[in-house]
Amino acid sequence: MSVTKEKYQKEVVPHLMETFGYRNVMQVPKVEKIVINMGVGDATQNSRYLDLAVEELALISGQKPVVTRAKKSISNFKLRRGAPIGCKVTLRKDLMYEFMDRFMNVAVARIRDFRGFPDSSFDGRGNCTIGIEEQLIFPEVSYDRVERVRGMNITFVTTASTDEEAKALLEALGLPFRK
Repeated sequence: MSVTKEKYQKEVVPHLMETFGYRNVMQVPKVEKIVINMGVGDATQNSRYLDLAVEELALISGQKPVVTRAKKSISNFKLRRGAPIGCKVTLRKDLMYEFMDRFMNVAVARIRDFRGFPDSSFDGRGNCTIGIEEQLIFPEVSYDRVERVRGMNITFVTTASTDEEAKALLEALGLPFRK
């Protein structure tokens, strides 16, 4: 069992039950899945960039990413419908907890000038999306093999009904927010 999952079961659940007055353990919000999305806009010019992004995302997540395609054509961006423009991966269960553990304990510490994630990261339904500016914060990615610095969005999808509950859950798990 991963450290984060154990922490959730032994510390976070009792803390949230006390804080929000839940009567049943099943009412306590939990993280359902984590979606990591990497946009590769310059893949329209050179398809090799997309292959490198897929390779890096597979290293970071431990799971093979899905290539996302354009839904409609946009002539100003020289984009055709169906052209590959990014990749994403959805993590659930054990892989999700292991990624959370690595992200919160190792990767966040390697972000330059980091002061915490903003409170405005929540969407109103209990989900939190965090933008990362470079993939180099993950120790799995070798600095020498990176041709281009890419950002990514990491979305924590929770069962919480409000942003307040979701923030309390993620803070208790160890995700740092600005004070």
